[in-house]
Amino acid sequence: MATTLTATWAALVHAHPDAIALVEAANARSWTRAELNAHAEKWRAGLPASVIGRRVTFALPNGPDWFAAFLGLLLADAVPAPLDSSEPASAQRTLALAAGAAFAWIDGRLESVQSNPIGYFDPATCLVKLTSGSTGRPHALAFTHAQMLADGRQVCATMGITPDDLNFAVIPFGHSYGLGNLVVPLLAQGTAIVCAGVPLPHALAADIARWKPTVFPAVPALLRVLASADLPANALAPLRTIISAGAPLSPEIAQAFHAQFSLTPHSFYGSSETGGVTYDRSGEATLAGHSVGTPLDGVTLAPICGRRIRVTSPAVFQRGSFSPADQASLNACGELVLLGRTGRLVKIAGRRLDLADLEHTLRALPDIRDAFVVPHPQTPEELAAVIATSLRPDALKTLLRTRLASWKMPRRLVIIAEFPLTARGKPDTRALRALLAC
Repeated sequence: MATTLTATWAALVHAHPDAIALVEAANARSWTRAELNAHAEKWRAGLPASVIGRRVTFALPNGPDWFAAFLGLLLADAVPAPLDSSEPASAQRTLALAAGAAFAWIDGRLESVQSNPIGYFDPATCLVKLTSGSTGRPHALAFTHAQMLADGRQVCATMGITPDDLNFAVIPFGHSYGLGNLVVPLLAQGTAIVCAGVPLPHALAADIARWKPTVFPAVPALLRVLASADLPANALAPLRTIISAGAPLSPEIAQAFHAQFSLTPHSFYGSSETGGVTYDRSGEATLAGHSVGTPLDGVTLAPICGRRIRVTSPAVFQRGSFSPADQASLNACGELVLLGRTGRLVKIAGRRLDLADLEHTLRALPDIRDAFVVPHPQTPEELAAVIATSLRPDALKTLLRTRLASWKMPRRLVIIAEFPLTARGKPDTRALRALLAC
C-alpha cells in the first residue's frame, strides 16, 4: 500500500486518468484525475527551488486551484500549510509567521515571509495545520503522510465512504474536517467531490439535485438553515449520509432536519490534533442528544482526570496520543458525551477559538476601548459581541472586515460608549450578556 498522499494519488491517476475527480457546481466544470494532476504539475513548475523543504501557506477557496496548490507544493517537496480562504492578506502574513513558513502564496504570487523559518525538514511531513488562528497565539501542528492517510481511511471505513461515492463540499478543504472527509478520500481512494456553488439553501438543493452527491459533510449551521428553508421533502433525496461536525449538533436541529427531509444526521467529533475521534453510526444518539457516537475504527479512548479523554490512533499528531480541550466522558454504551470546554474555548465554523484572546485582539484595534465576545445566544455556532467605541456601526463593521476573516465576524454587534462596571470596578459581564440577549 502506498505510504504518501502523492503516491496514492499518482496510482489513482495512472489506473483511471479519465475518472471524474472534482466538479465545480458554480460553472458546471468537471475535472478528471488527469486534468487535476496536470493542473498541479503546472503549479509546481512555477515554484522556485527555494521552496524545497520549506513551509508555504496559501488561502484559496474550494476548487481545482486549491488542489493544484496543495499537490503542487507536495510535488515540489515543500510543506503546505492551508489557511482559511477568507483571511485578509495581513492576517495571512501573520499566520505564515506562526506556521514557521518561509513563504506565503497571497493574491496570486509567492511572498517571502521570513529569512529564518523553521529550519528542519522531515520528508514524512505532508502538511501543517494551524489551530486557534484568531486568538493571536495559533499553534502549528505538523502531520505526516501516514497520519493523514490514517485519518482519511478511518473516516471512510467507519462512515462507509467508498470510491464510488460523491462528496458534497461546502466545508473548507483546508480545515481539519475538510482534510479528513474530503481531501484525503479523493487522494487516497478516488472519492470524487462536488464543490458547492452559492452556500444558500435553494442553491445547495439545486446543486444536490443536479450532481447527485451521496455524502454531505456539514456543520450544524448548514443543517439548521436547510431545515428551516422552504424546500420540498425530497430536495436532498440523492444524499445517503449526512455528517455533522465542527460544533455540537443540538437534538432540536437534528430532529427538525429529519422531519423535513426524512434523513438522519450523524454526529461526528474530532479535533485538529487528533483528526476524527467518534461517529454516531446509526444517528439515534444524535436525534436524542445522548452523545457524539463511538470511536472511529482504529481509535481508542481512555478517560483521564479532570473529565478529559485521551485519544490514541495512528492519525494523532506527534506521538499518537492526545487529550482534546473538551470535557467529556464515556457512557455505559461506550459513547462519548461532551460536557463543555475548558477555559473560554469554543468552536466557530469548525475552528477552535479562545474568546478571551479574540477580545484582546479587538481591543488592540483603533478606536475600540473594550470588547466582550460570547457565542450568539440563538445560534451558538456564531458570535455576538459588545464593543465599546465611538465609531459608527458602518465604520466599525468596515474596520472589523479588514482585520478579521468573515467567519470570525460577530453576527450580532452591540455598540456602547463605555462598559458597565461592577462595584469592584470590573466589567459587568452579566449586564453585557443581557445586552446581547435583547
